[in-house]
This record gives sequence, structure tokens and C-alpha cells, in this order.
Amino acid sequence: MSVGARPRGNPTAQQINASPGLPERGIRVKREMAQKAIVGEKVGMTQIWDDQNRAVPVTVVRVAPCRVVQVKTPEHDGYAALQVTFGVVKSRRLTRPEAGHFAKAGVEPGKKVVELRVDDANGYQVGQELKADVFSAGELVDVTAVSKGKGFTGVMKRHNFKGLGAGHGVHKVHRAPGAIGACATPSRVFKGTRMAGRMGHQRVTTLNLEVVQADPEREIVLVKGAIPGPRGGVVLLRNAVKQPVREAG
Repeated sequence: MSVGARPRGNPTAQQINASPGLPERGIRVKREMAQKAIVGEKVGMTQIWDDQNRAVPVTVVRVAPCRVVQVKTPEHDGYAALQVTFGVVKSRRLTRPEAGHFAKAGVEPGKKVVELRVDDANGYQVGQELKADVFSAGELVDVTAVSKGKGFTGVMKRHNFKGLGAGHGVHKVHRAPGAIGACATPSRVFKGTRMAGRMGHQRVTTLNLEVVQADPEREIVLVKGAIPGPRGGVVLLRNAVKQPVREAG
């Protein structure tokens, strides 16, 4: 690299802290993987009042104690993760592989088995319980869930198309997508053309939501704002990996 040339790519955390001329506000530091995580069920939305009597919209997540079924390590599995379960299910409803998996770990069978990717899983043990007190008020979390399915929708709802004209001279094609083809030279419709189709029911992650309250006794976590997914859906809570850098002092 020549003298005076600027390095390519985004600055690292060390470069940000070592450069006094760069403003810290608004710059994000990205970690490779979450440090802690937990799984719960979405209950719904409500509102609470803070110390200044301001209404704060929150989403209630029911976080039952999660039991660690398996601890995966980079040496044995190639990556670090926790396999956890929650709830209770009858043993006769399990298949033999599932029953054997729980019996090997010595853990009571649960409704679902969920894998939580973490940066380091050495501090966890099989049979350990993870409760709502994993997070505390004020922390930022990333919430992952499967969004609500909308079914087969048109281009105006799915892709925010404007639609065709609504005057008297226009046929009944007000919500039609319009032309989708090209000239005779390509003689085909290009892949990825925005058209009508199924909408929703996809894995979605909402970043940097604030934890308002975590109550292990009532087994709930209150997250500020809306989170993806329907009521009763499985929700993954992980500490935020793209937290904004706060000003020092």
C-alpha cells in the first residue's frame, strides 16, 4: 500500500479506539457470535410505565427454564452451541431416537429441542437450567423468530407496487403487476422478477431491542417494541452482536 493511501474495508474495534480523530457516535462494533442466549414463547404485546410516567410498548416473552441437553464444542462438532429444551412432554409421544437422546443426557424430555449458537460453550454443562435472569434490564438483544405467514399475496402488498391507473379508461387491472417480459432478444422472464407469491413465514431477526424487565419468578422477559412471529411462536433471544458504540464519559 502506497504512502498516504487509505485502507479498504470497515474499521475494526481496535482501529476505532486507537484513532482519536474518528467520532465514536454511530459507529457499530460487530462481534462474531453472541455470548449468551435463551429461547422462549411470544405471549403478546402490552405497555408499562417507566419512572417518568411514560408509556413503554413491550412484548411479553414467556421464558420457561431451559434445560441443556447437549453442549457442542469446536473440537468435537466444529462449532460452539447449546442444545436446549423447554416444557414437558409425555415419554410415549417421543420417537426412540428422541427418547434415547434425552435419556443419554439425563434430562427430562421437552416440547422442542432448540440449538443456540454461542461464542463459547465451555461454561455450560448438560442438565444446567437457563432462566430469564440470563438477561437484565437495559441490555440490548437480537430477537429471532419465524414471521407471520400472509399466504398468497399480490405485488402491491408483497412488493409495495403502486398499481396501475384508476381512471375510467383503465380496464379492471388496477392491482395487476403490469408487463413482466422483455423484448424478443432475451425471450424470457428474468429470475428474481418481483411477482405475486407467498409472503411471510420466514426466519426474521430484529436487532438491538432493549430488555425492559426480566423476571425469573414469573418466567417472563419484557422486550421494548415489537418482535416477529405470531402469539405462541418460538422466539430466540441473544445479546446484540451489533451494538452501537457509546460515547466515553
